[in-house]
Amino acid sequence: MNQRRTNAIKKILSANDTGETGAHQAGILIPKDPDILSFFPDLGENEKNPRVKLTFYDKEGRPWQFNFIYYNNKFFGGTRNEYRLTQMTRYIQMNRLKAGDAVILRRASEGILTISHERLSSKATYRKEGVLKLGSGWKVHSS
Repeated sequence: MNQRRTNAIKKILSANDTGETGAHQAGILIPKDPDILSFFPDLGENEKNPRVKLTFYDKEGRPWQFNFIYYNNKFFGGTRNEYRLTQMTRYIQMNRLKAGDAVILRRASEGILTISHERLSSKATYRKEGVLKLGSGWKVHSS
């Protein structure tokens, strides 16, 4: 993995991420982009489905615990090989986030993790013919 650590990442939420589609998924998919993954702690490949609990603080100082998981069971006889950030549903619902809104995760110089969000869903630049065009939605965020 990349030795340089990314200090902030941003995810434009999809309808799947916010639960607007009604589908069930195991958290928000994290791309295997080295710059995005460098934000998170390294998870070994020798253990099946390794995970770590991460505590993020919002602007009010409330702690939010999320799981960063590497579903690597493909290497143990399964089919999955993906990273996910799970247990975010409560944060998304409490803040009434919708598809097109963004979640920003930051690491302060002291190692403290913070979470914030931006309302982007009302901006017409993210919509075309009633369909939200987002790609993976992840990018390195300039702090």
